[in-house]
Amino acid sequence: MKKVNNHMNPRRSSKPVQIGRVTVGGGMPIVVQSMTKTDTRNVKSTTYQIKELEDCGCELVRVAVPDTEAAQAIRVIKRGISIPIIADIHFNYRFALAALEAGCDGLRLNPGNISEPQKVAVIAQAAKERNVPIRIGVNAGSLPKTANHQLTIVQQMVNAVLQQIKLLESLDFDLIKVSLKAFDVPTTIQAYQDIAQKIPYPLHIGITEAGTPRTGIIRSTVGIGTLVYLGIGDTIRVSLTAHPREEVIAAYEILKSLNLRQHGPILVSCPSCGRAEVDIVKLAEAVEKELLKVTKPIKVAVMGCVVNGPGEARDADIGIACGKGKAVLFKKGEKIRVIEEKDFVKALMREVEEMTN
Repeated sequence: MKKVNNHMNPRRSSKPVQIGRVTVGGGMPIVVQSMTKTDTRNVKSTTYQIKELEDCGCELVRVAVPDTEAAQAIRVIKRGISIPIIADIHFNYRFALAALEAGCDGLRLNPGNISEPQKVAVIAQAAKERNVPIRIGVNAGSLPKTANHQLTIVQQMVNAVLQQIKLLESLDFDLIKVSLKAFDVPTTIQAYQDIAQKIPYPLHIGITEAGTPRTGIIRSTVGIGTLVYLGIGDTIRVSLTAHPREEVIAAYEILKSLNLRQHGPILVSCPSCGRAEVDIVKLAEAVEKELLKVTKPIKVAVMGCVVNGPGEARDADIGIACGKGKAVLFKKGEKIRVIEEKDFVKALMREVEEMTN
């Protein structure tokens, strides 16, 4: 039988790029990114949503820039937030210039709708003067019109990136980050694997238009998780049809599951079965809701029977192994006391609070 490799691939080496105060690539921890769902021209609502993202650990945020007014709003938005802001530019290169003038920390350009050399040159010059990186953001659904349709989608995506990089490098611009996203997971994985061998620049990874949380998190976890396991990826975004805080929470869960980032609690809970003598599903959901208020790393176990319960609970920083109407509370592997069912959540969270303060 072939031996299973339980170790992740070494992290791909990439050139570091500075986006505001955040370093991307160069061996730095994988950065969690999201994008606002608000009208960027509405400064109040956009600032509020970005602050919500900051509260749950978002490290870079992208905003849509559909016109000059949205670009100019970045100047005011930046005054109320503390994380770097990236302007998402499509179709009109002048919006990129306006966003740079307003003080954005990064640009995302889509070669599928801004690829004319003279326009890219003007953007690159303005970005270089301000030391602002550009992400070449290729999407399978919006490839350049000049793409060779005899090639596979993966080949077209990779070629679009390489052509844009060649253009930027000819302009003496190398503050570059790259993404090649598709809805199809195998296509995305193959595109990143191909480009990772051809360029030195950091990679932003994700599955585009992944869907609602129920299905989108699964697609994103399979795609992003596979790439990260292979050592590919410097920033990630989980694209969901949901409040962007859900994207950030899901991104950290992916990284935590691979032991790559420690951010907030890890909840270990059994799936419940016919042996359970308490409502473990309801209990785990209640604990999970309370843990959203905790930002420090801690491993919490909620277990429902004698098969794995005591062992898993002992392995956690704090945990309970439930029986009929009662549970044993474990802390750092030691049995602390027996608690009544009415006190399960309260007693567990009291211990979590003490351990994280």
